[in-house]
Amino acid sequence: MISHHNRDKLSFLVPCHPTSRNPSSGTPQSLKLTYPETLDRIKEEFQFLQTQYHSLKLECEKLATEKTEIQRHYVMYYEMSYGLNIEILFLTIYGV
Repeated sequence: MISHHNRDKLSFLVPCHPTSRNPSSGTPQSLKLTYPETLDRIKEEFQFLQTQYHSLKLECEKLATEKTEIQRHYVMYYEMSYGLNIEILFLTIYGV
């Protein structure tokens, strides 16, 4: 889902200047941008998306590392719990 902020960033073909209307005639001026302006906006959007992708990739790698660490702790606690259950069973059976 594209957020409101990102939707505004993606509308790079619409001029963002409020002076796009001619106040004397009341008709809009050309809404088309020149090729260099369009290319510049596409480049800006690409850089924005690249930065966002890099940030999300780093966050994903961080979460994957945390997941691995949590799984390692889970196995360690499971092994400790299993060992304690064996000891309790042994003490219950043999009363030592």
